[in-house]
Amino acid sequence: MTVDIVLLTLKENELCAALLQRPRPPHLGEWTLPGGFVHTDTDEDAAAAATRILKTKAGVESPYLEQLQTFASRHRDSRGWSVSIAHYALVPHQTLSAEGSDASPLKWRAVDSIRSLPFDHRDILRAAVDRVRSKTDYSSLPVHLMPPTFTLSELQKVYETLLQTRLENGSFRRRIQELDV
Repeated sequence: MTVDIVLLTLKENELCAALLQRPRPPHLGEWTLPGGFVHTDTDEDAAAAATRILKTKAGVESPYLEQLQTFASRHRDSRGWSVSIAHYALVPHQTLSAEGSDASPLKWRAVDSIRSLPFDHRDILRAAVDRVRSKTDYSSLPVHLMPPTFTLSELQKVYETLLQTRLENGSFRRRIQELDV
């Protein structure tokens, strides 16, 4: 039983996912989503495993973490039948260590430019991106990609980036007031 995490941020007005280089086979040296085995002796539940994996493997404490769905089949891993409880996490880019620094093992890539990943991680990535874009349409979810202080115009730009469309200023302001952000 594993947990895989789609860690998302906005970087240079693009939705980006964090990738980690695999330290062992299968797919040694390939870039993939952060993930790992559930520690049944210490992890209280799947969310605790996801929080631990984000912190230990990616060096990140996400302000937003949500279970996405379970991926299970005999084909997702060449070693045999496996189950992964996938999560997605959102983090403001300003809170992350610089890419390539010793403090960060992460490589950030625009989600729309990722064509393949080992295992079924591209399917997990697509499901997470679809969920985030869907929830953006009716919720305040994008606030979790923002720094502690931001303007309404900056927030609107984030919504527009995630929804991939331009929003009318007045309608957006009313929506944010209704959401009580």
